[in-house]
Amino acid sequence: MSRGKARLEHLRAVPLFRTLNAKELALVDRLGYESPQRAGEVLVKQGAAGREFYIITSGKAEVTRDGHVVSVLGPGDHFGELALLDPQPRLATVTMTADGSVMELPQREFWQLLMDVPAISLKVLQALARMMHVERAI
Repeated sequence: MSRGKARLEHLRAVPLFRTLNAKELALVDRLGYESPQRAGEVLVKQGAAGREFYIITSGKAEVTRDGHVVSVLGPGDHFGELALLDPQPRLATVTMTADGSVMELPQREFWQLLMDVPAISLKVLQALARMMHVERAI
């Protein structure tokens, strides 16, 4: 699978983007950029304002909250999608534990896409509503 196709598949797995068609998904993909990361690099810090969404494209990362490990992430795993919509403080710190790379999607560019392509805005709102329904059902 090519790197570009893998990124699209990673995006398609994100609940917020699951209902986007191939063309819309490609528009979201074009906003993101991939950057290499070294083991030990902090991607996001608990309490800091969130303004980006991340997908681990290679390597591994550890998620800690209040100093305790709560999850380990690998290729295809993502975090921070709600920061695209609301820049609240991060709930956890994410640190690379192995060399790799991440795809980063900045909030400002994502907001511009939502204004430029209302169909994507509607689908993202619907996906967010579905996510809330699931959360409330638990």
